[in-house]
Parts: sequence; C-alpha cells; structure tokens
Amino acid sequence: MAEILTATRSHDVALQGAVLLYGRSLAEFSYATAHRIEADSGTGRPVIGAGTPLNRQALIQAVRQVAEASLPKGEFLTPNVLSISPAAVTWWCPTDHRRVFFKCKELGERSAVVPHPALIFQASHTGFRVFALSDEDRPVPETVLHEPPYFNTWDNGKICIGSAHVPKQIDVASIAGWESGFFDSAFTHPNHGAQRVNVEHGAYAFWKDMLDGQFTDYPKQVLIPMKCTLTDLIAGKLDK
Repeated sequence: MAEILTATRSHDVALQGAVLLYGRSLAEFSYATAHRIEADSGTGRPVIGAGTPLNRQALIQAVRQVAEASLPKGEFLTPNVLSISPAAVTWWCPTDHRRVFFKCKELGERSAVVPHPALIFQASHTGFRVFALSDEDRPVPETVLHEPPYFNTWDNGKICIGSAHVPKQIDVASIAGWESGFFDSAFTHPNHGAQRVNVEHGAYAFWKDMLDGQFTDYPKQVLIPMKCTLTDLIAGKLDK
C-alpha cells in the first residue's frame, strides 16, 4: 500500500497490475500485454505475473481511468487565483496585516501583527513558493517578482516547510491551508542564498523593527526585485 497525490486529493493505492509495451524501437509500440501482480512465494514481494495480450479497447479504458483520476476537477476560481494547472496553483494576497511568529536566539520567541507586502504564493508538485510585490494592484503576466522578505525561504522563492502543517492537496480549495501553514509556523533563521531585504543592518535588525511596531505600512523600499516575472513562475521556468 502506498499514498499517491493526484491533482485534487491524496489517497492510498495498491499495485494491481502492469502493462508491458513492445515495439521495434523505444518510441514505436505495436503490441501490449497485461499482467497481474502476484506475491512471490518465498519473499512475499510483488512480482509481475504471466501476461495476456491487451486489446485496443482494454488499453483505451485503462488509460482513460488513469487520466480521469489525474486531471484536476472543475473548481470555482476565486479572484485571488492567478493560475491553475495539473501541477500547480498560483495565487495572490493583497497587502495586509498578519501575525508572524519567531523563534530564534537573536529575536527570542516573539509574535506580533505586522504589515506585509502583496504576495504571490505557488503550491506545486515541486514545492511551495512565495514572492513579494512592490505594487498593490492585482498582478499581471508582466509583474516583476521580488525576493520574499522572510526567514525560512530559499532562492527562487522556495519555502522551507520544516514542521509546518500544509495540505497534501494542490487545489483551489486548499489555498487557505497553504497560507496558514506558512504564516502560522515559526520563522527560525534566514537561509543561505540571495539577500532577502535591502537594509543596512541585516534581516534580524529589520524584523526586530517590524516586531517592535516601527512601521505602520510595509516599507517597500526594502524589497529586492528578481530577474523574473509572474509569467516565468507560471511557465515553470524557476524550476530549471
């Protein structure tokens, strides 16, 4: 038994069968056989049993069933959703005041409601990402992404999930859960890589000022632009 994640849900599955494809070359298939999975009499491990010829109708039915289980289901798209695909959901958060949590020796264990810039999140099969925006309007394809000004983030917006509780599903209905997993977890340290905030005394000093209530609105002058746009993120170019 294994757990598999499709575009809309997570569920347990067990290996049931195998299809073997035959042909004259790697990309040329002309014959197929279907095989049941059997338990090895000695070890109990699953092995491929004897095969039978697979006709066209049975092959089409098998592929159709897998495709229907893998494709995203129809969902209502809320105004904050920027893009949805079988592999990822990308959405936007307007500027807001949210509570943050810190747990590190430099700042101690602290929590406060602080201003945040507009943000773009993406949950995908390759990870969880966040980016900041310098504009408060709804993003467009040409919108330039900025470094996330947060601890626990890597280059290209990747979020170090750590012990955060995030959904197993990647769909519109799970957006609130992904956001909660990010904001409700404790920021513990700045990760190595590119500079995240443009401040003279570094990230610890900046976040101390934030926690102390030094800013009524988020200071956009600390944001650092990246050499990529929303289009690049949706197209998966940040994974390359």
